[in-house]
Amino acid sequence: MAGVIGGLIAAFPTPVPLTVNYLVIAGGGAGGTNGNSQPGGGGAGGYRTSFGTSGGGASAESALTLSAGTNYTVTVGAGGANGTMTSFPSNGANSTFHTITSLGGGYGGTVVNSWRPPTSGGSGGGGGPSGAGGSVSTGAAGTSGQGFAGGSAGDNAGSGGGGAGEAGNTDGLGSGGDGVSSSITGTAVVRAGGGATRGAAAGDGGGGSSNNPGTENTGGGGGAGVNTTDGRNGGSGVIILRYPASYTISVGAGLTTSVLNQSVGTNERYTTFTAGTGTISFS
Repeated sequence: MAGVIGGLIAAFPTPVPLTVNYLVIAGGGAGGTNGNSQPGGGGAGGYRTSFGTSGGGASAESALTLSAGTNYTVTVGAGGANGTMTSFPSNGANSTFHTITSLGGGYGGTVVNSWRPPTSGGSGGGGGPSGAGGSVSTGAAGTSGQGFAGGSAGDNAGSGGGGAGEAGNTDGLGSGGDGVSSSITGTAVVRAGGGATRGAAAGDGGGGSSNNPGTENTGGGGGAGVNTTDGRNGGSGVIILRYPASYTISVGAGLTTSVLNQSVGTNERYTTFTAGTGTISFS
C-alpha cells in the first residue's frame, strides 16, 4: 500500500503556486497650452510594481497570489488628451490589474482664455504662469508610492511635470522628472518620465520634451506647448505580468498585447498589455 500511495503522489505533484509579479503604469497627463508664455509639462502616469523598485520613492509591493481558471480584469490607461488654444488638456487614464490601480498623470498648468492650474495624479502636472499679473502656480502633487509632484513655475515660465522617480523641474529649467527602471521583462527599461517645457530635458522614461507627446506605453507626461503651440498628449500606460512558466495567460476580447507568454528568467514567462480593457485567465 505504501508503494501505491508513493506512486500516486509522484503521479500528481504539488502544483506550482500562481504567484504573479506586476508592473502597472497609468497614462501620462497632457502638457499645458498657453498663448502668451510657457505652460507646465504633464505628469507621468502612476507607477506600481512588485518587481524591483517602485515609483514615488516607495519599496516594491507584494506579488499577487491568484487562481487558475479565474477571470481577472486588465485595463491599460490612455494618455491624457492635449490642450489646444480653445480647449483644456486632460489627465491620463488609470490602469488596473485585478486589485492594483495606478492613477493617471496630472496635466500641466495652462491658459485657454482663462487660467487653469495643474492637476494631481500618479505624478503631478508642472506649474505654469497664469497670464494674469505675472502670478504663477506651484506644481500639483503626485501620489505616494506612485510618483512625484510637478515643479513650481517661475514668472512667465512653466515647469516640468513630475516623474515616477523624481519631481519635475529639479534643474530649475523646466525639465520633467525622471522615471524608474524595471527589469520585469528581463531587460532594464526606464518608464514614466514627466513632460518638459521651455526647451528643457524631458524626463527619462518617455516624457515629452516641449511640443512633443509622451511616449506610448511608458506613461510619459506630455510636453508643454510653448510659443503659442498646443500642448501635447500624454503617453499611454502599460501593464506587464510575470508568472511561473507552468502557466499561460488566455486574453479576452478588448485587450491588445505586444508580448504573450514569453519565456524570461528561470522557469518564468511574461505578458505585456499595451491597450484596451478586458479579462484574462491563467491555465
